[in-house]
Amino acid sequence: MKKAPAKKSAIKKSRTTVRPVASKPTVKANKQKPCFNPWSLSIYVYWFIILFFIAATFYILGRSHNMQTSSSNIEITEEVLLQSGDYYDSGKTKLLAGNIDEAIMDLTASIDAGAASVDTYLLRGEAYMQSGNYRAAMADFDAALAKDPANAVAYYDRSLLNTRLEDYNAAMNDINNALAANTSNPSPILQMRDLYAKRGQLNLWLKNWQGAIADYTNSLARPEGSVNPSVYAERAEAYTALQQYADAINDYSSAIRVISEQIQGVPTLEERESLSNNAMGYFEKSAALNLQMGNVDAARSDLESSYTIAVALNDAETAQRLTKLISELSVPAAETAVVVETTETVPVAETPQPVIE
Repeated sequence: MKKAPAKKSAIKKSRTTVRPVASKPTVKANKQKPCFNPWSLSIYVYWFIILFFIAATFYILGRSHNMQTSSSNIEITEEVLLQSGDYYDSGKTKLLAGNIDEAIMDLTASIDAGAASVDTYLLRGEAYMQSGNYRAAMADFDAALAKDPANAVAYYDRSLLNTRLEDYNAAMNDINNALAANTSNPSPILQMRDLYAKRGQLNLWLKNWQGAIADYTNSLARPEGSVNPSVYAERAEAYTALQQYADAINDYSSAIRVISEQIQGVPTLEERESLSNNAMGYFEKSAALNLQMGNVDAARSDLESSYTIAVALNDAETAQRLTKLISELSVPAAETAVVVETTETVPVAETPQPVIE
């Protein structure tokens, strides 16, 4: 009867050994289905959206550029150019008529309309120069040269402006460039005769007497255009500075001859009187040089010619002064000495002529 407890404990022990072990839950977990990760899909969608927007942006920009180009071409070729040209023509007409302020307004409208030509900047620069707005004139001439660095007219106009500003070295540099540009690409507006004469004038003011004589000689040798009597007269001043009095007298005589040939064809009384005044002054200067050389009779003849012109111009004051000088020349040289005063050349800036094609 005592063996029963031992059998019972044996049963308990076997039950204990067949309990589930801890590894079962691990096996169960390995049999579960894999989880879905939403981030992997989001990345692909994100990059797809970015690429789509980049492509769309380039497409839109391309269409916009094409539309703007075509629209811009239509405006420049059809509307803007016509409007700009109309303003330019109006401005040029007004400038030639002396309406400087209105001319500047029209030329400014031409430039603001777009597609303005080099001539538009040149013409407005000339208008500004005539109005005394030298800063604006310089800006326009610089703009013209920026558009066309080989434009002889732009260099010539800027040379005139620098002359007014009394910057003769800058004016000389510009006139040299104008000569070079006009030699390689002749302008229908400028003549080499005038360019050489202008450089001769600058050399005269800079007291480069030999350079002035060379330039005036080149100007007189050019075949185109007509001779300006002032070229002879200014070369005479350079000869006078070098004490080449005979050459100077010959040039004054040539200047007077040219005036006598041209004065009949001058259209206005004002221009004829201006030329006559110049001839009267040249006779006086010639008389002074003849006295310097001891040619009293030639000096008297020059003064009498000057007196005749003074009477014709009703210039009583000058006629009275010349009468006194002539009477003094009639007195023997031992008793009196005659001094004929001449005016020294003072640089006078030229008034630029509008660009007329």
